[in-house]
Amino acid sequence: MERSALPAGGRILLTGASGQVGGELLETLKPLGEVIAPSRAEMDLANPASVRQTIRAVRPRWIVNPGAYTAVDKAESEPELAFAINAEAVRMMGQEARAIGAGVIHFSTDYVFDGSGSAPYRETDPTRPVSVYGASKLAGEKALADTGAAHMIFRTSWVYGARGKNFLLTILKLARERETLRVVADQYGAPTWSRDLARMTAEVIGRCEAQGGGELLSVLDDVGGIYHAAGAGETTWYGFAAEAVRLQQEREPGVRFAAIEEITTAEYPTPAKRPANSRMSCERLKERFGWEMLDWRNSLREVLAEL
Repeated sequence: MERSALPAGGRILLTGASGQVGGELLETLKPLGEVIAPSRAEMDLANPASVRQTIRAVRPRWIVNPGAYTAVDKAESEPELAFAINAEAVRMMGQEARAIGAGVIHFSTDYVFDGSGSAPYRETDPTRPVSVYGASKLAGEKALADTGAAHMIFRTSWVYGARGKNFLLTILKLARERETLRVVADQYGAPTWSRDLARMTAEVIGRCEAQGGGELLSVLDDVGGIYHAAGAGETTWYGFAAEAVRLQQEREPGVRFAAIEEITTAEYPTPAKRPANSRMSCERLKERFGWEMLDWRNSLREVLAEL
């Protein structure tokens, strides 16, 4: 399938451009067309009127929404705010997109599952979130679908990169400051590089444009829906931390880094429950768009090279 830019005058409205994924999308989407990336003050996802007004002013061809309430533990005590941003704002995007014939790309999470079993989750598997955050993200998926807007939802997991706040940067900072670090070793999944997600998104948009010949909605009727888009391979948080510190130690042999120790989830209680199994099958993404997400080990090396 070929890749194409947006038609003349086509705009992409991007939320959350100050975040990990949004920041990468801001760069990777530019070759496709004009990208409008309002600040939080200009488009407040907690305020439905602000969302509506921005979309009506921009009249985008695509709405790309990585913006979200992502404070997993804090969401347990702020459910109203989590649902406002992760569900109601998404509903508003869907309603406005349908009214103007725009396509919506929305990002969701492995937290929509309960994490039972050990098999990689497929898009059709039952969703049973075990946290407020997970429930709010699932509500956003359903709200978008219920609007009837042409859309794609990309569920991802364990997002990290060279910018923003994430597990990798926290681990490397703490590993320089402490003698030992205790990291959970019984939660399984795959780290996903924010830039890999952004590149995949740009590729998908470009292919939809090429296939549609200007008729975007008919293409999304065919390829729309939910896709899993997480790093290839699998590890644990402990495995991710240990490999990151090992590789950084090779790069800085004169620096003393902390020893990484395994602990169980029970030894590291948090307000929100985490899925023990965050493995995700990305076969549908490969079958529909020919895109394979990077193996987490390879992306880790690329990110470390940027630090």
